[in-house]
Amino acid sequence: MKKVFIAAFSAALFLNACGTAPLISIPEENVDKLPLKISELEEDQLKAWPTLDIMQDTVPGMSVEKTYAELIKGTGASVIVAVVDSGIDIEHEDLKNVLWTNPGEIAGNGIDDDNNGFIDDVHGWNFLGDIVQEQLEKSRIVQKYNAQFSGKTLDQVPAAQKDLFNLYTEAKNQVDTERDELIQQKTQYDGLLAAVKTAHTAATEKLGKEDYTAEEVATLPETTAMEERNKGVLTQMLTYAETIPEFVEMLTEQLESMTDRLNNNYNIEGDYRSVLGDNPDDIKDAVYGNNNVTGPDPDAALHGTHVAGIIAAERNNGIGMNGVANNVKIMTIRAVPDGDERDKDIALALRYAVDNGAKVINTSFGKYFATNPEWVYDAIKYAAKKDVLIVNAAGNESIDLDSGDTVYPNDQLDNTTEFADNVITVGALNYKYGGKLIASFSNYGKSNVDVFAPGVQIWSTTPDNSYQFLQGTSMASPEVAGVAAMLRSYYPQFSAAQIKQIILQSGISTNIQVSAGEGGETVKPFNALSKSGKMVNMYNAFKMAELSK
Repeated sequence: MKKVFIAAFSAALFLNACGTAPLISIPEENVDKLPLKISELEEDQLKAWPTLDIMQDTVPGMSVEKTYAELIKGTGASVIVAVVDSGIDIEHEDLKNVLWTNPGEIAGNGIDDDNNGFIDDVHGWNFLGDIVQEQLEKSRIVQKYNAQFSGKTLDQVPAAQKDLFNLYTEAKNQVDTERDELIQQKTQYDGLLAAVKTAHTAATEKLGKEDYTAEEVATLPETTAMEERNKGVLTQMLTYAETIPEFVEMLTEQLESMTDRLNNNYNIEGDYRSVLGDNPDDIKDAVYGNNNVTGPDPDAALHGTHVAGIIAAERNNGIGMNGVANNVKIMTIRAVPDGDERDKDIALALRYAVDNGAKVINTSFGKYFATNPEWVYDAIKYAAKKDVLIVNAAGNESIDLDSGDTVYPNDQLDNTTEFADNVITVGALNYKYGGKLIASFSNYGKSNVDVFAPGVQIWSTTPDNSYQFLQGTSMASPEVAGVAAMLRSYYPQFSAAQIKQIILQSGISTNIQVSAGEGGETVKPFNALSKSGKMVNMYNAFKMAELSK
């Protein structure tokens, strides 16, 4: 397929602070006339789709393998990438050889050999200690201020406390509403599970087996109202799963998740933090947790392990999968529980990463309430000052972030103006080029989202030497972090701010109309949904970096 160029070389938009030559743009491919890929991807193609090339494959990947094949020569410098997340299975077959090891620490001697305040932080640090479950930030707000504000109206509150009262009221309204909705949903799912089990028992007796097909269900008699009901239930549920036992397992997992959320995330009487022994309201109380970067429950490290694999699963080792980046060492920082992360933990995690040599930090998490966002803002500015790039997930609520919803962490105080130049916020792409190019769950915003990258059905590492498909902007962010790490490896002369601009400017754009938002109700040109209007493309980024060096 011929590439049609719509622009010649042009000067880029900025000079860095040191006054070096401007970045040089590259010709941009015109993908608007690409044929839509009608056939479904085979499993091997689906596992590798983020690496594909949109011009050659009509799949909106990042041209990773094309970059390795045509542009990457020799060996770049080793780059440390910090993954601030739920923990990582550091024994995983595809990750154990790409871990950062603290050169100043002697493992297991119980001494802070490098005097950084953290004892035996060999592969990173666990700021959560043994915490796995946690509340949402809004639940913590309600718990903290209930005694002070419960039952009061705004005119009964001193002027100095009105902003805090409004925060409490908004948090309480959301907690009450969402908890009630979750209880109702759980009640419906409980009823559905009971109905499915009843129908399944009856069908098993009649058919003589548990794993029957929809065609076999169609042969069941309907002589009574109960038989008719059971048949209808089974027929419908077999549209969601191949077998009823599989559906029952899926539904049971959903119910367990709902129960956990009710008992933990929306718990306004919980005490999760005391096991750490720190003061969560004091940012200067900075040394707590332990060096168990996987965490107390390896299964709870699923999210972080998946993120780490996307960035840097060992390439070409004949097992598992290939991460985006070579020459990378993953620094593990555990700071994200099953619930909302605390501002203090994130701020200190970012500073730990910077102080221990990370050049790229991936932050695949977020929340919509924050009690001390200034701590995180200061840490982002600290990272900028130290020339560290942060790659951040845009969030999975299908909302326009420019409409007023503030997601934390972010790099904007007024929803428009960036206070730092070292943060890339990433939305998620679907693997289907066309009207559904944007993942249905992905947040978007011409001001608040910088760029899009693959985030649907992403194959990567999970605990206990396993691999899974997961999806979210949490998966899109590490795709970009991997590209950033490779650029920093082969072009160390560029600052974090310049690497950001290279990634944004070198991406591929399109004018096609795409659906976004809840239910796909928003239809706009793809290039109107992010600041760059582009999809990240590693091949173009390397070409631009090479021309600009």
